[in-house]
Amino acid sequence: MKKIWNVIFSVMACLSSTPSLAQTYPDKPVRFIVPYAPGGPSDIIARLLGQRLSETWKQAVIIENRPGASGNVGTAQVARSAPDGYTVLINTSSVAVNTSLYVNPGYNLEKDFLGVANVASSPNVIVAGSSLSVKNLREAADKAKTGLLNYASPGAGTTPHLSAEYLFKVLAKVDVMHVPYKGAGPAINAALTGEVQFASVAMPAAVPFIKSGRLLGLAVTSAKRSLVLPDVATVSESGFPGFEDYTWVGVFVPAATPVAIATRINADIEDLLGQADFRMRLANVGFEPSGGSLDNFARYIKSESSKWAKVVRETGVKTE
Repeated sequence: MKKIWNVIFSVMACLSSTPSLAQTYPDKPVRFIVPYAPGGPSDIIARLLGQRLSETWKQAVIIENRPGASGNVGTAQVARSAPDGYTVLINTSSVAVNTSLYVNPGYNLEKDFLGVANVASSPNVIVAGSSLSVKNLREAADKAKTGLLNYASPGAGTTPHLSAEYLFKVLAKVDVMHVPYKGAGPAINAALTGEVQFASVAMPAAVPFIKSGRLLGLAVTSAKRSLVLPDVATVSESGFPGFEDYTWVGVFVPAATPVAIATRINADIEDLLGQADFRMRLANVGFEPSGGSLDNFARYIKSESSKWAKVVRETGVKTE
């Protein structure tokens, strides 16, 4: 009987401590793991969030870039980390793609992670370096008919990768060679230096290079032109109607993390997304704020996983 009461008291103690977890969190520095190289959408969001949340939490937020295997290396490391809210994953929609693209990415998205917040989304953009003498996406597609073109992406399984594959191979019916890099920053650099002729990346990483004229924006994958890049046509305007695609960035923690802590992080991010100056900072680099509850994000992740599984099947994309 004494053992039963001990168990009951232990359970009650855990339940009663749940609110205090959220109230005292965080009481030490928090690590944001970005599974890509600096310069990409997840890195940009991590740094924007980190700066503001460190002020809210009165604790340092440390950004760690751990690229490799199209985001799978850093993501798997977070899956194996302590579920205490102090190791947080900032990942893109590629985490939903890799579920179907890789036989074993090193983690199970549904079982190993708790989605905390859907922060923001952005169109992808096709950009050309100086080595590709074209003026628009249609000319690039036509040029691919006369010779094999190569393009960079932030990695196999990222939405910019699948966007380009679907656009060129399924819609334009031309062959192009994919060259994966460890993030949007290295992919853009490859286009700048002529290692590849063009690149497909999430728009925020490419905005400063398009505005400066160092890269030519061929097309954005949104339904309407971007307010940040109003002179860049949409894919639909370029002769491929009905095409629309986005990269989103979300926050995740290991699945066993107390819901009270996950809810606290979600609430603090929601508060930021409601602030006009923070929304403006997102808009200036091409992001549109998302937001929503943990349950809403869980449903969205499930729908995204299903959607991208279909694209993987249709394009026949294989991991390099």
